[in-house]
Amino acid sequence: MATTKLMDFDKALELFEPVLGFEVHVELNTNTKMFSDAPNPANEAFHSAAPNTLIAPVDLGLPGSLPVVNETAIRSSISLGLALGCSIAESSRFARKNYFYPDLGKNYQISQYDEPIAFEGSVEVELEDGTLVTIPIERAHMEEDAGKLTHMGGATGRIQGAEYSLVDYNRAGVPLVEIVTKVIFGAEHRAPEVAKAYVSTIRDIVRSLGISEARLERGNLRCDANVSLRPRGAEKLGTRTETKNVNSMRSVERAVRYEIQRQAQILADGGTITQETRHWHEDTGTTSPGRPKSDADDYRYFPEPDLLPVQPAPELIEELRAALPEQPVARRRRLKADWGFTDLEFQDVRNGGLIDEVEATIAAGATPATARKWWTGEISRLANAQEKDAAALISPQNVAALQLLVDAGTLTDKLARQVLEGVIAGEGTPQEVVDARGLAVVSDDGALIAAIDEALAAQPDVLAKIQDGKVQAAGAVIGAVMKSMKGQADAARVRELVLERAAQ
Repeated sequence: MATTKLMDFDKALELFEPVLGFEVHVELNTNTKMFSDAPNPANEAFHSAAPNTLIAPVDLGLPGSLPVVNETAIRSSISLGLALGCSIAESSRFARKNYFYPDLGKNYQISQYDEPIAFEGSVEVELEDGTLVTIPIERAHMEEDAGKLTHMGGATGRIQGAEYSLVDYNRAGVPLVEIVTKVIFGAEHRAPEVAKAYVSTIRDIVRSLGISEARLERGNLRCDANVSLRPRGAEKLGTRTETKNVNSMRSVERAVRYEIQRQAQILADGGTITQETRHWHEDTGTTSPGRPKSDADDYRYFPEPDLLPVQPAPELIEELRAALPEQPVARRRRLKADWGFTDLEFQDVRNGGLIDEVEATIAAGATPATARKWWTGEISRLANAQEKDAAALISPQNVAALQLLVDAGTLTDKLARQVLEGVIAGEGTPQEVVDARGLAVVSDDGALIAAIDEALAAQPDVLAKIQDGKVQAAGAVIGAVMKSMKGQADAARVRELVLERAAQ
């Protein structure tokens, strides 16, 4: 396969203005699906379920089955619309979006078209240097997800070259809210960063509302990034591409940057951009063509005849508005000040997606500094090694309990890391792991003195040096004592006792 030519990013921005748009799909964590009573369990249970077991006749489009709207999904959608600064429609309607694909049992998707539940909003996103950018929101509408195809027998796992495909309808009918931005101008050189910050902000909002786990790697949150270029000074917008289902914050940033460079090179060479969907390849950092991008007319939208309009009571809207949490930008700035973190310290926490975990750990009794140390240090290291989310390894309450054992002198930092590994391995709470493994610091001076005397007797030359005033020589004895006690001695106390014994 020929390598795609890319223009230097800075050069591309000299010649062209990038124009952005985003469609973010949020899976709602309702107990049942959007239009049926089929279960919609949380992440682990959903992904461990056998194929085609979380289904109902409506999800498969079986004859005679009729949809019923999930009330909780409507409440969640209104809350999200309000959090995005949108107006809530007095009356919104579902529509049928017609297209054929094997993972869509009905051959149409129940969505919303010209009458969405939320419209005309905006959200502030914060870039890494503190710059605020306002992203205009066109609409947030309700719909159902499709099933999932697994392509078998090929080398890439994609449909090209596959021998056959398997269809799993477990995801069919899962409630979604699709958030569509208006056209975004003015991002310029920071377009990739704006993309990442926007998706991160949407994730923070839906998590704070408690309506979705919003994990990109699990597909709870999916971003389609629209990118087009127009020559400097031109008024007419360029042809856009839509990079589909990018599954990490870093990839959102990389995909936008790549498309800018790719499109710029094509246009500079006199070529034209095809309006199409494109697939993002994490391993190579590139996009490849998908299918020609359909316009609304191609889907033959018409009102869903089996569902009444959604007409939320004004009292419900105000109830949900009053329950809205603090906006992500305001919350981050408040927490940074409350915790006394430097910009770099707070950025480490934010980049790791660990703000909630650090906050909960502090609430459970740890100091801000120690909470940050554990989550961005050892826990993140272990999570990376296991290719898991840090938050999935250990609860904030156990992290705080672990730190309290260190503060009490029960554990050294080294011993605490062993206890952490035990907690993550499922051996119990920090205290239970300490008791089971016998990892507590030895605080009995009698046991320490016995070990010190043995070490001094074994190293008479070191004893002589200490007695001659060469205090630094005590390090050899301290090391021997720590080794003999398997690291379960307080090094500072051992040092004090070594000097006392040597002076006798």
